[in-house]
Amino acid sequence: MTAHDHTSAVAAAIERELRLLDPAVRRDPALFAALLHADFHEFGRSGRHWDRASMTAEITAAAADDAPRSAPPTASRMRGVQLADDVVHLTFDTERDGHWTHRSSVWRRTDRGWLLYFHQGTPFTPVTQRQ
Repeated sequence: MTAHDHTSAVAAAIERELRLLDPAVRRDPALFAALLHADFHEFGRSGRHWDRASMTAEITAAAADDAPRSAPPTASRMRGVQLADDVVHLTFDTERDGHWTHRSSVWRRTDRGWLLYFHQGTPFTPVTQRQ
């Protein structure tokens, strides 16, 4: 693996992570599910455990309901590291409607490209909002 491969793998995972935050993708079950590995699972900011089917159903239904009322999540401080030829780990923060979440994603390269294999969200309060 060369330094260029590392950079392109992380860039590909970041591009796909950002697609998952795109309102058009979040409203379309086929587009959303196409970015998730068949064995995807998540520990959400609520503490709930999600699999591919339940996450796709929840996100796309919520996005359809929220479309006229709410802004999509915004991401910040996104960075990544390639752990192996076919594995990238991303960390970043999101904010939506005043709710902040630290996020960690593991992306795996497959014959269908980079797919999200694991995700975890942990709620937090930014330092500037603490009293």
